[in-house]
Amino acid sequence: MNINVNVKRSLIGAMLVALLAPAAIAAPRDGKSTSDRDAAVAEKWIAAWNSHSPEKMLLVFTADVFYEDVAFGEVSHGSAELCKFAASEFEGVPDLELKLLRANVQGGHGTIEWVLSGTDKGVFNTGKKFSVRGVSVIDVRDGKISRSVDFYDSGTIMRQVGVLPTPPTDAK
Repeated sequence: MNINVNVKRSLIGAMLVALLAPAAIAAPRDGKSTSDRDAAVAEKWIAAWNSHSPEKMLLVFTADVFYEDVAFGEVSHGSAELCKFAASEFEGVPDLELKLLRANVQGGHGTIEWVLSGTDKGVFNTGKKFSVRGVSVIDVRDGKISRSVDFYDSGTIMRQVGVLPTPPTDAK
């Protein structure tokens, strides 16, 4: 009977090691949980855009980043292309500002909901202000964004800056 108790204890101990070891091995070295680090990346993404510095933007992304602006059909592969894209955005909308609405990033994947505001100086050259809601779907690797795909309604921007007519109020 004493042997059965020891066997059971050994089996339970082995099962605990098997269950807990992967979590300990996968724990990040900086002491923060992966979910904390993933959630913080949304705030870093917003701050990077609001810095108006392409170089600061690159600190948030992996070197092999894939970045797509779906509304305008812009695709950037890697740091150099993303740097060019960011510079063109800052030039076209010099007072560009993003506000974080909500973020949900877990297990290396998630969304960042935001409001983009600014003055159109070089996109449609109207000099008019606009504001649009959007969402970015992101993948995170080693605490940095490896993939970001932005979705928002470019028609909203175009109506606000006068490039498209505003629909009649009775339209549904």
